[in-house]
Amino acid sequence: MADGGGAVLELTGIARDFNGVRALDGVDLAVAPGRVSCVLGDNGAGKSTLIAIMSGLIRPSAGEYRVDGAPVRFRSPREARARGIATVYQDLAMVPLMPVWRNFFLGSEPRTGPFRALDVRRMRRVADAETRRLGVALPDVDAPAATLSGGQRQVVAIARAVYFGARVLILDEPTAALGVRQSGIVLRYVRAARDAGVAVVLVTHNPHHAHLVGDRFTVLARGRVELDAARAEVDAADLAHHMSGGAELDTLRHELGGAPPAAPGSEGAADAPGGGDAR
Repeated sequence: MADGGGAVLELTGIARDFNGVRALDGVDLAVAPGRVSCVLGDNGAGKSTLIAIMSGLIRPSAGEYRVDGAPVRFRSPREARARGIATVYQDLAMVPLMPVWRNFFLGSEPRTGPFRALDVRRMRRVADAETRRLGVALPDVDAPAATLSGGQRQVVAIARAVYFGARVLILDEPTAALGVRQSGIVLRYVRAARDAGVAVVLVTHNPHHAHLVGDRFTVLARGRVELDAARAEVDAADLAHHMSGGAELDTLRHELGGAPPAAPGSEGAADAPGGGDAR
């Protein structure tokens, strides 16, 4: 996938400036069906800007964005969704007091009959069937979304995106606010979406979660690609190393290792100005 072969979505040389500040600089990314492409980085690395570009919220200042090999210039997220690119944000775009089935179809409710009433029966049936297809049996699709766990809400959001034709599913920090068990639930359904043939982009700051499900990894650091590697080439420790600075940390470690600070009471400390009584 390094050369973009078979990719649904491709970014080449993507850059984005905000009032003279370069948030992204020369970013390449290729996303293929049935694969999980992980984008990692610390705070300020450029992950949110990259999500905004892929989802059609903003345009890049430079570079090329291609879908199915053809250049595109999305003017809105609606245009991106029309091409099968769906983004699930951290807030999940759910109304807590509405039932699960209503949230599943929020903004795309099917209607029936001469008076165009909501087709509630269909919405209940589909919401239940689609979440079960990902391997989750919700206790009650009539229950308010607020009664679901964080992991269950993520699964509903993923199932909703897949049902409405997502070919590329962009997940914005899906495990950020979850515990270990709930994170495991979400990661299982990330794999389920991949196995259903969806191209998944998992954006996260957690290298351990990424390595559990990822097929390829792109690490951003201050808007640039710090690492681009296949699963067989790295482990979670490598990802964490590059996220935290990589080469810069190695240089700093070498510099500090070459001149370690003197321990209190050592010969070096005694030679300080004022003798061993230096403070």
